[in-house]
Amino acid sequence: MQTPFRTRLGRVARCLMLSTLAASPALAQTPPQTLHVYGPGGPATAMKECAAAFTKQTGTPVDVTAGPEPQWLPQAQQDADLVYGGAEYMLTQTALAHPGLVDEASRTSLYARESAVLVRPGNPLHIKRLEDLTRPGVRLLDVNGAGQMGMTEDMARTPALIANLQHNTRTSVKTSAEAVALWQQQPQGYDAWITYASWQPRLPGSALVRLPRAQRVHRGTPIALTQRTTQAATARQFVAFLKSAEGHAIFRRNGWE
Repeated sequence: MQTPFRTRLGRVARCLMLSTLAASPALAQTPPQTLHVYGPGGPATAMKECAAAFTKQTGTPVDVTAGPEPQWLPQAQQDADLVYGGAEYMLTQTALAHPGLVDEASRTSLYARESAVLVRPGNPLHIKRLEDLTRPGVRLLDVNGAGQMGMTEDMARTPALIANLQHNTRTSVKTSAEAVALWQQQPQGYDAWITYASWQPRLPGSALVRLPRAQRVHRGTPIALTQRTTQAATARQFVAFLKSAEGHAIFRRNGWE
């Protein structure tokens, strides 16, 4: 006896349904979209460690691209989900210079880092305070930008000390990347670098001098979603991780407060 048409049709429909159900686990296993984060090199080590921990915890890949802004800005304008700064004013400058990039309403302040002085191993010049950097023959390296704009003046406070430090400044550069290269490549050329304490763990062979409290300043570390992100919920989840106890511990290990 021939199988009725409706029965055959029902079997076909069931087969199609089973095929769809069999394929659904593969669809559910579609890899999550990568979160793209951009910013300067100063906070990069801490930010990348946080990204790796967040990926391990959630399965969401986070790609952190760090360095001077001109190097990453063109790509960031295409795919950035988050942008961070090495100081509050840095993120403000990025937002002002590139309207439509930063979502100011999502801006969050993370952790502060303290200024200090990097010196050569063993502190051969016995530097203890800013006044020691004004002695004849002391060769200073200075970053006047990249989160350190005007930082030495803020630390020195008095006109005489500001002038004397400037007199001993052998080289000023715009970015910490340039300063790191000079500090490493010319060990005989620079005796001290007024910078953030957070740089010392990343520069083996350097010693750190913590200045008297009155000569220290602090700068923040802001982060914000971009206006172009299509992953706002995931981006906010990553910011929440940065603000968590685990995220804070990572930043503290890298020299933040």
